[in-house]
Amino acid sequence: MSASANTKEGLVFGLDIGTRAVVGVVGYREKDKFIVKGIESLEHDTRSMLDGQIHDIERVSETITEVKEKLEKKCKIALKDVCIAAAGRVLKTENVHAEITYPDETMILDEHVFDLQSKGVEEAYKKFQTENEFGEKYYCVGKSVVKYFLNDVFITNLLNHKARKISVDMICTFLPYDVVEGLYTAVEMAGLTVCNLTLEPIAAIEVAIPEKFRMLNIALVDVGAGTSDICITKDGSVVAYGMIPVAGDSLTEIIANYCLVEFNEAEKIKKGIEGIGDDDTVEYEDILGLKSTITKKEVLELLDSHIKEMTKLVSDEILKLNGGEKVGAIFVVGGGGRIEGYTASLAKLHDIMVNRVAVRGEDVMGKIEFKDNSVTKDSLIVTPLGICLHFYEDNNSFINVSLNDDRLKLYDNGNVTVVDAVMQIGLDNNALFPRRGDPLEFTLNGEPKTIKGDLGESCVVYVNQELTNLHQLLHANDYIKLVPSTKGANGKITLAKLNSQNPKLNITVNKMNVTLPNLCTVNGEIAVDSYSIQNGDVVEVLDYLTVGQVLELVDINLSEEEFVLVNNTPADLDTKVYSRFSLDIQKKPEVTYADLPEDDGLYAMQKEEAEKADKAESDAVSEEVSDVDSVNGEANASNEASENKETKENKTITVTVNKAPIVLDNKPSYVFVDVFDHIEFDLSKPQGLGIVTQLNGRSADFLEELHEGDTIEIYWKE
Repeated sequence: MSASANTKEGLVFGLDIGTRAVVGVVGYREKDKFIVKGIESLEHDTRSMLDGQIHDIERVSETITEVKEKLEKKCKIALKDVCIAAAGRVLKTENVHAEITYPDETMILDEHVFDLQSKGVEEAYKKFQTENEFGEKYYCVGKSVVKYFLNDVFITNLLNHKARKISVDMICTFLPYDVVEGLYTAVEMAGLTVCNLTLEPIAAIEVAIPEKFRMLNIALVDVGAGTSDICITKDGSVVAYGMIPVAGDSLTEIIANYCLVEFNEAEKIKKGIEGIGDDDTVEYEDILGLKSTITKKEVLELLDSHIKEMTKLVSDEILKLNGGEKVGAIFVVGGGGRIEGYTASLAKLHDIMVNRVAVRGEDVMGKIEFKDNSVTKDSLIVTPLGICLHFYEDNNSFINVSLNDDRLKLYDNGNVTVVDAVMQIGLDNNALFPRRGDPLEFTLNGEPKTIKGDLGESCVVYVNQELTNLHQLLHANDYIKLVPSTKGANGKITLAKLNSQNPKLNITVNKMNVTLPNLCTVNGEIAVDSYSIQNGDVVEVLDYLTVGQVLELVDINLSEEEFVLVNNTPADLDTKVYSRFSLDIQKKPEVTYADLPEDDGLYAMQKEEAEKADKAESDAVSEEVSDVDSVNGEANASNEASENKETKENKTITVTVNKAPIVLDNKPSYVFVDVFDHIEFDLSKPQGLGIVTQLNGRSADFLEELHEGDTIEIYWKE
C-alpha cells in the first residue's frame, strides 16, 4: 500500500476488530503529527467474536462494512485498503530449554548462538504442536532469551567463551493460523484489502510507549473485556507476549450479580463511577424494574478483592515473561484498567513505585491532532490509533515467499530470515547445520574408547538465485532454494591403525635385537590388522608374544635337535615373551634324563626318549634269543650281560655357589643346572631382564660340567 492508496491526502484506514466492538480510524501523517479525520465505533450485536478470535465471519464482516461506510461518509472518500491487528489475547507462549553439547571444548561464536536459539524455537514449536489438541497451524511471531548457560552455569553472554555445552531458557510466542485467515476473510468480505497486519500489543506501543523509551524494560498491559494482554519491551523491541483470561468483564459481572442487573446496565454502573466522589451515587434499574442507587465507595469495596486477584495474576505473568525480574515501569491501556485502584494494586504487588504504573490516554497523544473535537481522548482509542501509526513503520505484516517451490506466508517483524521460513514448513533443524556421523564406541584394554564421526557438509542457501546464508533477511515474494546439510561418515578405525599407536615389542633373538608388532584380540579371538572395529567390540592389544609366534614372525623353524631358552630358561612354544626378553635357540646336549633335575624343562623330554630306546633294545633282544636253545640262550645272554655291564661309581664334589659351599653327591658327574637342586632360586617367576650365570668368573651354560672347587654365581640381571 502506498501512502496515497485511499485518497490524495495519503489517508490511512485502521481497524481495531475487538471482542466487544470494531473501531475504525482514518487519518494521515503531516510532518511529525498524525491528523485524525474520523473515528467510528460499533459494538457487535451478537457474540460473533470471542477472546479475539472471529467465530462468525459473516456477522463480523457486516460490522466492519458498517464502520467503513460511516467513515467513508464522514471523510468523503472511498476506502479500499486497511491496516488491522491480531488480538494479543490469541497469542500462545511456550517456555523452553534448549542445549547443545560439543565433543570437544569449543569457542562460542555467533553461529553457535544462532544455532542454539534456532534449536530453542524448534523445540518450542514441537512442544506447542504436541500440546495442541487439534493440530492447528501456528506462526512464530516472537522469541525472547531469558537466560544463557555455559556448561550449566548462568552467564549473560556466551560469545567468545569456551565450552563443551551451551544452553538457553527461551520464551517463544505463536499466533494461530486460523485467527489470521479469519481476519483476512472478514475484511475481504467487507470489500477491503489488508495492506498491513500487526499485533495489538505492538500497535498499542506505537502510542503508549514513545520510541525513545523502548530501550527500557517496560511492560504494557491492555486490559480489555475478556482478557488482559501483556507485552514486554527491552533493547528497542518487544521481546515477549502474554495473556491472562481475566479483565473488565469480570468486574462487570460482579456488579451485575450484586445489583441484580443485566450486563449492559452493570457496565453503565462501572463507567458511571468514573470522576465522581466516593459518596456520590449512580442510579440503576434492576431486573425487577426497581430503581435504586449505589455509591462509588460501595462499588469499589465490592470490587476490591477481585481487583487484587486480577492484578496479582498480571504481576506474576509480567515476572514470568521478563525472566523472573521486575520491569522498570508498567503502562496500562484499555477500558478495564481504568477502574480506580487498579494501578495502585498492580504497583504494590509488583513492588515498584505507584507513579511507575500509569494508565496511558490523552497524555501520550501530544502528537495526535483530532479534527473531530467530540472524540474522547482516553485509553480506549490507543490501540486503534497505534494500528494506523504502525502503517508508517511497515515492518510488521505477513509476506509471501517461496521455499523450494512451497508457497509460504510468514509473519514479518522486520527481521524475518531464511531460518524462519524453514521453521514455518517444519523442516528439522538438522537440515540447517552440518552433523557429525555416529561415533564408534568400543573397549580397548578395558577402557572405553570413542572414535568421532566426520562432520557433514553445511546447507547451501540461495535467495533469488544468489548464494547467501541462513541469516539473510527476507522480503515479499523472495524465492528461496535450500540444499539441506548432510551428516558425515560414522566413526571408523582398523586394528592396524589402532595398533600403530601402541609401542612395539623389542626382544633379543639369538643375541640380535628384533622389533615385532603386537597382536590384537577382538572379543577374545586373534584378529587380522585389516579388521574394521565395530560398535561394542572388546579389543585387547597383547603386550606379549608366545615363543611359537616369535619363531613364526622371524621365520625360524625349530628342528628336533634344538630347544629354546627364554631369559636363559628352557621354554616351550606357549611360553610368553615380553618386551626386553631374550630368546635363544640351542642344540640339545648329549645327556640323559638321569643327569637332570626333575623340574628341569628337558627332564621329561629326555626321559621319554630314553624309555623309547630301552623298549626298542628290549624288543631286539627278545627276538634274537627266540632262535637258540632257551636254557643255553638264557645262560649265555646272562653271562654276556654280566661281562659287558659297566659299573660307574658315584662321586662327591664341593663347589661354592653365591659364596656358600654346596656339596654335590649321588651322581657320577655333575652339570651347572644341578646346583639349582641345592639353592633357593625360583625360575618360574622372572624377576629381572634375565638370569646371570657365571662359572669361575666367566659366563657359563646350564649344561656345562662342574668340577671340585668350582666357584659359581647365579642372580637376576636388573
